[in-house]
Amino acid sequence: MKSRASFFFFLLVTTFSAAQTYTVTDLGTLPGGNSSGAKAVNATAQVTGFAFQSSTISDVFRYSNGSMTNLGTLGGNSAIGNGINASGQIAGYSTNATPTYRAFVTKGDTLTDIGDLGGGSAVAYGINDSGQVVGAAYLANLEVHPFRYSNGKMTDLGTLGSHTAGWWNVASGINKFGVVVGTSYDASGNFFGFTWANGKMTKMGTLGGSWSQAYAINNKGQITGLAYTANGSGHAFITSGTKLIDLGTFAGSTSTTWGFGINNLGVVVGQSTFQNTYHAFVFSGGKIKDLNKQIPAGSGWTLTEADGINDAGQIVGMGLKNGQQHAYLLTPQ
Repeated sequence: MKSRASFFFFLLVTTFSAAQTYTVTDLGTLPGGNSSGAKAVNATAQVTGFAFQSSTISDVFRYSNGSMTNLGTLGGNSAIGNGINASGQIAGYSTNATPTYRAFVTKGDTLTDIGDLGGGSAVAYGINDSGQVVGAAYLANLEVHPFRYSNGKMTDLGTLGSHTAGWWNVASGINKFGVVVGTSYDASGNFFGFTWANGKMTKMGTLGGSWSQAYAINNKGQITGLAYTANGSGHAFITSGTKLIDLGTFAGSTSTTWGFGINNLGVVVGQSTFQNTYHAFVFSGGKIKDLNKQIPAGSGWTLTEADGINDAGQIVGMGLKNGQQHAYLLTPQ
């Protein structure tokens, strides 16, 4: 009897998990604009990303308690918030009046330029709850290196051996322990995901191919990103120790998948090319699922990208709402 009850409970749980659905909240746009996108969400469902206030000017926003607040730019016409921590502090990048890309962190609702590595330009992609920021910056010799910004100081993390310009040498994520992940070219000209901790950069592997990229890390040290397989396909992955686990593709698909975000439960969100279009996905319970099949039919949404997820399972990204690109927040039902 106990065995039958346990089996019934197992069926109930797995059936519920497979049938997980979400409500969709349209985060809207700024007055005067018609486009927005969300990049990150914290534990209290505060969201950041970008939103247009006109056809040519996009600003950073913070969405909280049903309202989108315009945080502006650093004086230029383009800005984006890429990470948000538990305090609602945002990291990202913006053009200034020059215009040059500059990394910023917010103090209240004000964007504050955090400097560079001597080359005049920087971008930021992630922030942890201690306010440590990661990104990439130009050196005086015009090489680009990943950085970590902490306590008012920007530290050059080095590379895997490359000496290149361009934004491929970049730190993309940081967890509460200060462990950094990103992507760097090595001396042979191939790019790989890396981890950086205690002053040491370590090259990550692949899924049998020649390249990989790391985008996000959780507080358990699990990493997600993109890696190439032996046949040259790009697949999203999650790490188990130092091993990369292929998340696969949608059923019957030979698509490319990117893992952009991961929560502390190991649930991954990202993007897939599917039948020549982009679709947002979630990976949980060992399965990759098209988020467009997890929202109410007839909603008017096509979810094209999922970028962030919190431990409550709330997901943010961007999609087309009746043909217009809008930021969204998904909440599990």
